Amino acid sequence: MLNVNQRSYRLPQAPTVVVCVDGCEPEYIAQGVAAGVMPWMQRTLQQGTALVADCVVPSFTNPNNLSIVTGAPPSVHGICGNYLFDVASGTEVMMNDPKWLRAPSILAALSEAGQRCAVVTAKDKLRRLLGHGMKGICFSSEKADQVTEAENGIAEVLSLVGMPVPSVYSAELSEFVFKAGVELMKSRRPDVMYLSTTDYIQHKHAPGTPGANAFYAMMDRHLGALDDLGCVIALTADHGMNAKTGMDARPDVVYLQDLLDGWLGASVARVILPITDPYVVHHGALGSFATVYLPAGSDVPALAQRLSSLRGMEAVLTREQAAARFELPADRIGDLVVVSERFVVIGTSAARHDLSALEVPLRSHGGISEQRVPLIFNRPLKGIDPNRRYRNFDAFDLALNHV
Repeated sequence: MLNVNQRSYRLPQAPTVVVCVDGCEPEYIAQGVAAGVMPWMQRTLQQGTALVADCVVPSFTNPNNLSIVTGAPPSVHGICGNYLFDVASGTEVMMNDPKWLRAPSILAALSEAGQRCAVVTAKDKLRRLLGHGMKGICFSSEKADQVTEAENGIAEVLSLVGMPVPSVYSAELSEFVFKAGVELMKSRRPDVMYLSTTDYIQHKHAPGTPGANAFYAMMDRHLGALDDLGCVIALTADHGMNAKTGMDARPDVVYLQDLLDGWLGASVARVILPITDPYVVHHGALGSFATVYLPAGSDVPALAQRLSSLRGMEAVLTREQAAARFELPADRIGDLVVVSERFVVIGTSAARHDLSALEVPLRSHGGISEQRVPLIFNRPLKGIDPNRRYRNFDAFDLALNHV
């Protein structure tokens, strides 16, 4: 047994693949199955184990992927967004450097125990975090043409997969992940593999639409291939996805920095949007979660109450309240945490968001309303309580300890 972050894990009895499907609201799977484009999934739902779990809030990519691979919430591993305000340096920075990690991963512990491990992620922003401390194969679709044995534990990935490097804004970026997983399982047969996709399709296509069903049909084929290779498969998601528009189909945005500038004075408060990353074309850096940094001496409870009265707000919490409710590191989330309702997003200032690249009505995530995610296994699980609240970061525990 391995002990990682106060949880115990058995070594895998068969090749084990944990898949994080970015932005996978459970309805995508329901609609794909209903349309008949996911035959493998349809069988799995009948013969394996299908649960609905909660992801971490903020329901963003980095916090949830790191929760899945550490088996712990952000209060343990420290990654509480894609982006944060670094109080020590007074700068806003991406959280894609392993220096922000505060806990080891299950993958690192498995590799240390002699297990062959592999990680394939769509975007390179996650690669260094997911592979930190792990000996084995670790690369991204985005930079698949730059892999080396020294840096990534493998070379010549393009010839292995049989695809060119995909555009970062494409379904092919995720398809590359799945194809790479299948080819790695055929040629290298890792004991444990972690596959993480991108939510480009989910941001643009609602469940049941042709674009969504085509993506899930592709995914289903590759999962079936992994199943045929004898793998235990655990499938979950980092967050769900919802439309974030008004009845006119335009983004329904609360521009929080503009409001606070009007109330308190220009630039007195600082609004941070943890959804921010280098790839904002499909969401305009608009999500349903924000943190607010206030000057010393501010009446934080009074401001929280005032923000709570705004249309579209689901929760406005103080630092201490948010850290307790969402299991977040209190020193990395600001004085207030603001969460908007299902159909509403939060921006900083209207002038700072370029929405010209949005080709379809906005779909995004980040809030409590995007917490529900699938947690599906291709084998029956033993010794579990179906009435318990499951989290996406239970995936490794269930796959290794309960299959």
